[in-house]
Amino acid sequence: MGARDQAGVIPFRRKRGAVEICLIRSKGQRKWKIPKGFVDPGETPPQAALKEAREEAGLRGRIFGTPLGSYKYTKWALTLTVTVYLMEVTAQEDEWEESKFRERSWNSVKDAVALLKKHPVEKLLDQASTKLEKIKRR
Repeated sequence: MGARDQAGVIPFRRKRGAVEICLIRSKGQRKWKIPKGFVDPGETPPQAALKEAREEAGLRGRIFGTPLGSYKYTKWALTLTVTVYLMEVTAQEDEWEESKFRERSWNSVKDAVALLKKHPVEKLLDQASTKLEKIKRR
């Protein structure tokens, strides 16, 4: 057993006075998730998080604030720790590196929270919702 660092984002955009969150999933799968992946040598967690958003969801943007926190999960007999950031989306590509096997969906904050029930990031969603509510009022 070992531990590896990962970074992920909860991508959001402002749209018509509301805030929406983008979730991704592998095509043909039911479970939605957030873009995340390994922090490569020489990369900071925020750089890795932005890279994963671009590769997995075709989203570009900026990290918004400090990390929301982290969660752990086990995969390939490794315990992985994911540091999660909010990401304000500034651009979205129609086709991206993983678009052949991933899909994305824009959702209200409420719907995104419901879709992420039982996902390890769920424990960070209250804090994310609070920050996004403040953004909506700006």
